[in-house]
Amino acid sequence: MTHLAVSGLRKSYDGREVVAGVDFELAPGECFGLLGPNGAGKTTTLRLALGLAQPDSGCITLLGHNVATHAREARARVGVVPQLDNLDPDFTVRENLLVYGRYFGMTRAGVERRIPELLDYAELTARADARIQTLSGGMKRRLTLARALINDPDLLFLDEPTTGLDPQARHLIWERLRQLMLRGKTLLLTTHFMEEAERLCHRLAIMDHGRIISIGTPRELIAANIEPEVLEVYGDGADEWAAAVGNKLAERCETHGETVFCYARDAHALVADLADRNDIRYLHRRANLEDVFLKLTGRELRD
Repeated sequence: MTHLAVSGLRKSYDGREVVAGVDFELAPGECFGLLGPNGAGKTTTLRLALGLAQPDSGCITLLGHNVATHAREARARVGVVPQLDNLDPDFTVRENLLVYGRYFGMTRAGVERRIPELLDYAELTARADARIQTLSGGMKRRLTLARALINDPDLLFLDEPTTGLDPQARHLIWERLRQLMLRGKTLLLTTHFMEEAERLCHRLAIMDHGRIISIGTPRELIAANIEPEVLEVYGDGADEWAAAVGNKLAERCETHGETVFCYARDAHALVADLADRNDIRYLHRRANLEDVFLKLTGRELRD
């Protein structure tokens, strides 16, 4: 049984279609990522899948339940980490977990049995009686993740779970999410961090303008959409070098700001030419998911 199946999903607001015929499925135990620029429709897709908004058309099956008719029953086995922390500032760390567990109809004794394990998981045991205002951003995010696990869900929705965190806190969240997958949990993740998607996701879909424009494993998306080697060339002579050399030796070159991006199947000749130049700096690397993302969705800023 798939943990989530979405078919033909559509949703418009004020005459603008923000989800335009989306289809995907989540298998038990996998991490599935939704990537896309701001306004691509990722968060709306999550809200529709949870039954928090009504689609204009389409079918959603969540943990065996038709969301259109049994959303509450489906959400009983789901945990949600929202884009913005919505912890209650009037309660302590422990009280936030206790109150949230009661929303699921758990007994007080049942919630209290879960709390020590969740505090340990979030590395917040020593802060159990601390007020929310005294926690760092990373601590709040770990508490929000722990809170989403209070009902021991089968499926976890994570909407940009590491936005605003420093690298240390981000890596700790990644470790905690990998632990969940090892325990058989299914994750649906939206993120703007390409490294996060490559590290965590078994499969992912790139969305833009409400549509899924590419879907597959990270390796499949890179192989299908981008040349394997990339040179980032910058310096006063980069444009001239691209016109004279890069465009002849690379499959394609693109200039963005002060950087020339050269994409090649074999960059040996390009690197050899640049090695003799003192006026140009360069970075030679393998293609990654960010290259795919920018090729498919463009480099222009989105509001």
